[in-house]
Amino acid sequence: MSANSTLLDRIIFHPTLCDQWKFFSEGAVYHLAGCIFLLGFMGGSGTFGAIYIFGFLATGFLCLALWGWLDACGVDIFTWNLLLVLICVLQLAHLVYQLRKDTVSEDFQQLFKQVCQPLQVPLPVYKEIVQCCEERVLPLARDQTYAVEGKTAIDRLSLLLSGRIRVSQDGQFLHYIFPYQFLDSPEWESLRPSEEGTFQVTLTAETDCSFVTWPRRQLYSLLAKERYIARLFSVLLGYDISEKLYALNEKLFAKFGLRFDIRLPSLYHVLGPASPDAEVEQEPAEPEEPPVPLRPPTFVQTAPPASRAPPPTAPLAPVRIPRPDSDLSGEDSTSLVLEDFAELTGSLMDYMSEGEYMK
Repeated sequence: MSANSTLLDRIIFHPTLCDQWKFFSEGAVYHLAGCIFLLGFMGGSGTFGAIYIFGFLATGFLCLALWGWLDACGVDIFTWNLLLVLICVLQLAHLVYQLRKDTVSEDFQQLFKQVCQPLQVPLPVYKEIVQCCEERVLPLARDQTYAVEGKTAIDRLSLLLSGRIRVSQDGQFLHYIFPYQFLDSPEWESLRPSEEGTFQVTLTAETDCSFVTWPRRQLYSLLAKERYIARLFSVLLGYDISEKLYALNEKLFAKFGLRFDIRLPSLYHVLGPASPDAEVEQEPAEPEEPPVPLRPPTFVQTAPPASRAPPPTAPLAPVRIPRPDSDLSGEDSTSLVLEDFAELTGSLMDYMSEGEYMK
């Protein structure tokens, strides 16, 4: 205790002043170490920021160790700085190992940039999603089928990374699936976790494709455990299904030339007259009044007969010219036609206008 009190008295109460100051500067290595420390402490946060800081710190302590060995000739100066160099090198090795451990393949990096980064998904969360699919990228050769209508079981969820896939039903083209779209999002949403089912469409690769797939049970377990990931998949699947529905809506035409609008099940949206062949409504011509026969003049003055209102006539239905073959069909198939859709009850054809229908 007395030794500590004596040291405290020497530092605070009775400081010992230097008897003689050095009027020459230390070696260049000592000043270089100070500059390197200044640069090192300007680093940022995160893994790369820590690598920057500890890299400059290790270099600065190495310069001080050289200064203590060559100029100051102090064993303690050299030993302490060398120990700090070793600690910084070990920390750098740990950071590089963590960074290499967290890296994924190029395909998954592109998937993160295209799908998850715009939604600001944290990288650790994305790692859990990638680990669920075992970080495997599966190939699909040209003309190879991913699923067959009525045969392939719905036991996974897949996302296309490259290529193009054709969706058809009963040999009729429906729409395409492009990169970074789900292959089987409608089938996934149509079933509960305890239900089983098969594909209602056929998916065929038109080019060489690659995709990632999540097994159904493992993905359901992840969604049940991580609420944030469950919400993320709900948003992605909902957006993907809406894109498929609008792509399919371009091919749904009624026989009388009106486009079906998926947002209102019974509402038709009339296409604008983009060309002379577009549909036109012919207004019914007003019936001409029959000529009044001339009567000879008489000198008898009679009261004018009471005017009678003409009997009500039923409104004539507008005559529509049938729509020519649409150019929006698939490359090798015709457009889908809603057979006898106008005869269904509750459609807009039962009303005079869209305003009455919306009432």
